[in-house]
Parts: sequence; structure tokens; C-alpha cells
Amino acid sequence: MSEPFLIGDCMTGGYGNGPDILHGCTIAVDKGEIAVIVGPNGAGKSTAMKAVFGMLNVRDGSVRLDGEDITSLSPQNRVVKGMGFVPQTNNIFASMTVEENLEMGAFIRNDDIRQTMEQVYDLFPILRDKRNQPAGELSGGQRQQVAVGRALMTQPKVLMLDEPTAGVSPIVMDELFDRIIEVARTGIPILMVEQNARQALEIADKGYVLVQGANAHTGSGKDLLADPEVRRSFLGG
Repeated sequence: MSEPFLIGDCMTGGYGNGPDILHGCTIAVDKGEIAVIVGPNGAGKSTAMKAVFGMLNVRDGSVRLDGEDITSLSPQNRVVKGMGFVPQTNNIFASMTVEENLEMGAFIRNDDIRQTMEQVYDLFPILRDKRNQPAGELSGGQRQQVAVGRALMTQPKVLMLDEPTAGVSPIVMDELFDRIIEVARTGIPILMVEQNARQALEIADKGYVLVQGANAHTGSGKDLLADPEVRRSFLGG
């Protein structure tokens, strides 16, 4: 069986010289898939994603992108390799306009970015309407669209989202999930950490339930939603 397009394989590690937060944790996503990382607070969900992106020390295990070992690369160099990452907070330039934010996303490119920008505006029509407005004046859901759009400007081979629906209303959450599905349909693999576990698993091709930095359950979104133990322990019955 061929290896997934992106895999954080048996990762053990933590921040700086601190204790290990991840313990042999594996997460992966393939082309066109949505893979979701869920679990209780403090389970290491965001830490696992940051490990894949190179933001903490992986003391054991490895990270591979399209068959290439990138474990030793900096986050900046991982972006050059094709990783798009949207952090949960501080993910836009509030004083810049929407369009300036998108232009900042294309910082690694030397070619014409206009076609990509049009694709982002087609995906998020509200951003086209507000292209000249400071991003800091937008609603929470619209800011998240700016953040995702900016990551897409790099033309990533894989998109990683850290709690994209944090702090937004249920209606906005549904809309963001619809947009995420659209991105995945273009063939871009999406790896996502999400607090709204039930809703996230409903759109997931693959799900990882982490507990204390280790894999507790792995399966398709549908299988995890149907698993009595997962439902009882993590989905409120």
C-alpha cells in the first residue's frame, strides 16, 4: 500500500526542552481527503499539527511529505515545499485590507498571482465584496475566510487548519465546513484540528481521536461517529 501524501509518523516530542506532549502519535492525510484530529482538551491535537508543521521538536518519529522526509526542515521551508498552515489565532493582518492579506500569502511566489486570487474570491465571494476593507473590521467567520484564502495563495500541496471554527456561530461553522469541502474537492488534502468533533467527523474522510498525546481511535469519520466508545467518551453519547 502506498504511503499517505502527508504523514507525521510515530511522533514523540514537545516544546523546547520541556516534557514530551506527543507519545508515538501518527496522523496522515491523502490527496483529496479531509482528515480531522479530535479529542478532549489537552489531548495534544494542536501540538500534533504543529509537530507536522515543524513548530516543535520531534524527538522520535518523522514527518514525510509526498515521500520526502522533511523532519529537519523549518516551518518556512515546509511552506516552500507545499504546506499551507492556518493557526487558530493571530492569523490575519488586521490593519491591512483583505486583498493585501491575500497578496501577503503569495510571498514565496514570483509568478502572476491574479488567477489564484480570483480562485480565492470565487471560493469566498464575500471577500471579493470586501477586498478593500481592513481585515480587522470583518466578522470572525470572514476573518477565517481571509486566513484560509491567504494560505491558498501559496498554492499549497496540503492545507492544515488549526481549529478553523473556534469562536464562530453554528451557521458560520457550517458555511466554513462547506468551503473546506470545496477546497478538498480541488484535490488539496486538508488536515484539520477541530473542537466541534461531531460536525468535523461528519465531513471527514479520516479521523484521529487523540488522548494524552497518543492515538486512541483511528478510522473513517463515519466509523468513528458510529463507534459507541467514541460517542460515549468524546461526543456526548
